[in-house]
Amino acid sequence: MKVLRILICVVLLAALDFAAQRSTAAPETPEAKPLQVYFIDVEGGQATLFVAPAGQSLLIDTGWPDNGGRDAIRIVAAAKDAGIHKIDYVLLTHYHRDHTGGITQLVERFPVGAVIDHGENRETSDAATEEVWQAYQKLLDKQKLKRIVAKPGETLPVKGVDVKVLSADGALIDRPLAGAGETNPACKESEARAADQTENARSLGTILTFGKLRILDLGDFTWDKEMELMCPVNKVGHVDVFVVSHHGWNQSNSPALVYGIAPRVAIMDNGATKGGTPSTWDIIKKSPGLEDFWQLHFAKEGGAAHNSSENFIANPDGPDAGHYLKLSGFTDGSFDIFNSRTKDTKHYAAKP
Repeated sequence: MKVLRILICVVLLAALDFAAQRSTAAPETPEAKPLQVYFIDVEGGQATLFVAPAGQSLLIDTGWPDNGGRDAIRIVAAAKDAGIHKIDYVLLTHYHRDHTGGITQLVERFPVGAVIDHGENRETSDAATEEVWQAYQKLLDKQKLKRIVAKPGETLPVKGVDVKVLSADGALIDRPLAGAGETNPACKESEARAADQTENARSLGTILTFGKLRILDLGDFTWDKEMELMCPVNKVGHVDVFVVSHHGWNQSNSPALVYGIAPRVAIMDNGATKGGTPSTWDIIKKSPGLEDFWQLHFAKEGGAAHNSSENFIANPDGPDAGHYLKLSGFTDGSFDIFNSRTKDTKHYAAKP
């Protein structure tokens, strides 16, 4: 009986000690959870899903139309993997088919709260772009979606992550971001180019900040506009992650931009036969401080000499399987990148 009393006392003391530890431990808060970023394979278009710790979400672009709703289906699969039941904001960088074409099929399959764009379509002479624009207008009327027309310098209303607009409809921020503004020596390595007249130059570009982590996504922003943003002074500063502009084509990704932002990691939304120009690949690989270059596809144009190793490619040469890359970012500036094909994750420690 005495032994039984001792055992009961030991169990009670252990329970009290456990309860005390739970009461003094810091509660799990949304701020302690990662920012989730899905780089979805839409075959050389773009669809990048950001999910903040508290669950609010931002999708940048919607991929292509048609193909049996392929891109919308892949976006919905990523959203479900992230544990969300609604995409709060869909940001359309510009009105080309590979970026905005999939929005109608997406809205048919998954709830969307609001859309963000740069304003009117300016490339009315291109039939395909005008068709996408008109379909988007019909969708807005039919679904009564809230629409936000973004302007440079504004902060978008996405809770849990700071999303600042750098470019929209051809206009740019008029002053450097906090901590930026130094003379950019890489401007000397970038030749002047004629002004681009397409929707690409009007891309709605953003920088997303989560604590110390900075992610830059400029859509299909063109070389000439990059020079305006980065020269003679760097208005952006350094970033951790660069979503390679324009799928890695050489109409974008000037040394002035790439060397100026000096990313730790570059992630390219290319297709097997779309994007990944060898000269652009070389510029990015030579960027100061670059640790890794991730790709959604093996770029056939570049061959083995202008592609990363297979561990850093979601979809290697061969039949496409729609594999994605996923970044998990933390407020201290550290992040992980997961390759859904290999099931491997690489960790990037916070900078001291």
